[in-house]
Amino acid sequence: MNLARLNALASPVVAATQAALPPSIRVLAVTVPVYFEALPSEDIMEDGFEPDILGLFSGRAHGDDPGGDNLLPPRISLYLENLWDYARGDIQTFKDEVRLTYLHELGHFLGWDEDDVAARGLD
Repeated sequence: MNLARLNALASPVVAATQAALPPSIRVLAVTVPVYFEALPSEDIMEDGFEPDILGLFSGRAHGDDPGGDNLLPPRISLYLENLWDYARGDIQTFKDEVRLTYLHELGHFLGWDEDDVAARGLD
């Protein structure tokens, strides 16, 4: 499936997921840009991530000191071709994984580590 079609499937899923969040989290979630990318860049893989990574949060997490080491603004990247491959071409599975991956990466923005994310069923 081409990237434009995957983007058209994923974008409303993220919007609906944000709309369903509790208001106290929604107000934070909508401030984090979501980038729909085909695949992770070489730079991401050079940082030690696997080429089949589904999503990535990068930048400063909510509540982190803005004057700290990480000066990058927060962002969530969703790797649509990897999500499509993971879903094995099933549209509903793809949408479910977009939702879950978005929530997982949003959890990192909220300052949750991998254990916190897993405890909330977002792994």
